[in-house]
Amino acid sequence: MSPTLIAEFVLLAALWGSSFLFMHLGAAEFGALPTAGLRVSLAALFLLPVFLVRGIWADFKQRAGKILLVGVLNSALPFALFSYAVLHIATGLTAILNATVPLSGALVAWLWLKDKPDGSRILGLVIGFVGVALLVLGKSGFDVPFSGNSGSAGSTLIAMGACLLATLCYGIAASFTKRNLSGAQPLATAAGSQIGASLALALPMIWWWPAHPVSHTAWLAVAVVALFCTSIAYILFFHLIERAGPAKALTVTFVVPVFAMLYGAVFLSESITPWTIGCGLVILVGTALSTGMLRLRALAPSA
Repeated sequence: MSPTLIAEFVLLAALWGSSFLFMHLGAAEFGALPTAGLRVSLAALFLLPVFLVRGIWADFKQRAGKILLVGVLNSALPFALFSYAVLHIATGLTAILNATVPLSGALVAWLWLKDKPDGSRILGLVIGFVGVALLVLGKSGFDVPFSGNSGSAGSTLIAMGACLLATLCYGIAASFTKRNLSGAQPLATAAGSQIGASLALALPMIWWWPAHPVSHTAWLAVAVVALFCTSIAYILFFHLIERAGPAKALTVTFVVPVFAMLYGAVFLSESITPWTIGCGLVILVGTALSTGMLRLRALAPSA
């Protein structure tokens, strides 16, 4: 990649890595559902001008129902689940679990689209899910003492389960998009999906709106995660896909947890344990194999 694309790649990883920090700061006062609702609503407002680009509005209208549904699967549900999770486990741990998105995507594509992986990718799925199992075991309180944000082993496991459910939503959204939105304009999908997510979270956001006053810090955190970590990050991601290709763009998944753990350690005083780092590396190796970014020649099909 050119130096400009490398800079955009690092910026995207830094933005997505910071999203867990800002979700934590927002959800601590707003709560999970209002935080997620505000995030997608502000992002939708910020992305509305893309409909002025020639062809974007027409493309959205042609596929409106499917794009709105993608917004529910790819933004509304995952953002709500992650906003809940960051209140109970470390933001760095949340980011590591988020890095299993390609694993979930490969598994859903296998089961739904019959996109059967080769031996190397199957091994990657196994390794990745073993890494997740070890990480969950280490945080369960049975073997390795919990060292995250707060809460009991039970709340920790529920939060980790929420993260994994969010990655499953991402995987389902990816297969749905591949099956039903091939050829759609990326900006139409990006803006339309945030509108769909906003509609889905409007009533829950109002219902669970905090009764107490919310600080300027929480408002600023939600604004940053909406504008920078969602809207601008989407634009950067689609630009990287266009210029560098989807395979290289998706490798940003491996860098996001590094930034997330760094932010958590510096701003939230979160501890980074050797167990978390080790399990994270196992998950990333499994993810690299399952997506084909890393291949074992002995298990890959011959040309």
